[in-house]
Amino acid sequence: MQREILDTKRKALNINLDLNIYGTFAEIGAGQEVSRNFFSAGAASGTVAKSMSAYDMAFSDAIYGAEESGRYVSQNRVLRMLDHEFGLLIERLSGKKYESRTFFAFANTVTTLNYKRTNEPHGWVGIRFQSESGGAPNEIFFHIRLLDTDVTMQQTVLGIVGVNLIYAAYYYHNDPKTMVESLADNLNIGSVEIDLISVKGPVFGDVNNILLNLYLIAKDFSAAAIFDSDAHPRQAKDLLYKKDIMILRTKFGQKSNPNFNLFNKATEQFVKTNNVEDGNLSLMIEILLTNLLTDQKEGTEELDLELVAKRTQDMCNTGNLVIVSNFARQNRLAMYLEKCKPHSVGIATNINNLKFVFNSKNFGENYSGKLLSYVNDMFSNNVSLFAYPFMDKKTNTVITTKNMPVSDDAKPLFDFLIMNHYITDVKDYKEDEVNTV
Repeated sequence: MQREILDTKRKALNINLDLNIYGTFAEIGAGQEVSRNFFSAGAASGTVAKSMSAYDMAFSDAIYGAEESGRYVSQNRVLRMLDHEFGLLIERLSGKKYESRTFFAFANTVTTLNYKRTNEPHGWVGIRFQSESGGAPNEIFFHIRLLDTDVTMQQTVLGIVGVNLIYAAYYYHNDPKTMVESLADNLNIGSVEIDLISVKGPVFGDVNNILLNLYLIAKDFSAAAIFDSDAHPRQAKDLLYKKDIMILRTKFGQKSNPNFNLFNKATEQFVKTNNVEDGNLSLMIEILLTNLLTDQKEGTEELDLELVAKRTQDMCNTGNLVIVSNFARQNRLAMYLEKCKPHSVGIATNINNLKFVFNSKNFGENYSGKLLSYVNDMFSNNVSLFAYPFMDKKTNTVITTKNMPVSDDAKPLFDFLIMNHYITDVKDYKEDEVNTV
């Protein structure tokens, strides 16, 4: 049965008319866009205990504490805001008048487009809420990127997203998929990206945060999700800023297990070539979803994503960072990582992937333009490819960059990339370490 999608004003009014829902709005950086929706819907006195903004850093620090990192649009900041505001609700609102109330604290910390249009508009949005009066709190928070090119539109989007979150927390928490889907209700396609979500609390006891973030990718809310070695979803920049990043690309459902022996050899080459300092190396395994998302059969989505979640957990258990993505080509991965401003990036990939890229028969018209675009996106920011050899079963020959077939029209560019070490063979391998293709 298809879900009825209420408009933003109706959602806000429904919450205002629910006598059990009562709480605080704390918004930093883009105006009081969420609380404004509740005030304009009417009957807000039944919902709003307090609405506040602390724009000056001195006021913000006095209320929530200073941020050692100096970053106020951060996960840590929004969680501090939720801690403080929810604690005040419990401390100050007691007695018979509040016996039936389920309290919530809503918070966001956001930066919209600045006057010179030089920043990256993004923010953190969260809610801590009770599902029953006097009960233990639950929590939802997520990271958004505001994609509109107009500040007023970005503020409007933020207001809608906030109402969607509060409505989802109270009315969809028992259905995590609907809860995630509803965050984009009443928004235009391309206005916002949600690239991280995390939930916890009694009502989310059976919810897998890995699976929830994979669902963001499946619904095209984001192109990738990153997890730390404890399988917690993280924002890419928090983990990878100014790091030397080495990545092993794998495909979900590939027949062979990741070749960690060759990955270790590629990593040794990467560290030596880029003079990686101790403590600055970040190792990451990529699980590529493209085939799964494009080829999945109707009705198998949930099962497939659960299998991917298990694979993701297994890869996190190796002690590495894990990125799950739909980046069919390495250049899309390189462009994604560029936002983190890494010191250098190494990508370990099967040479069979290069064989595909440098074969003009796979690309139809305007191959030269497509190849130049790929190379520019791929190698413009200190990115190197480390190519795994493979054993050709038909000829019983190990294929490397030296004997890989390359189209005549691509060979000069390919030779340039090899000569300048943008593409390098993984060296010092043993024949029994080479996968067969």
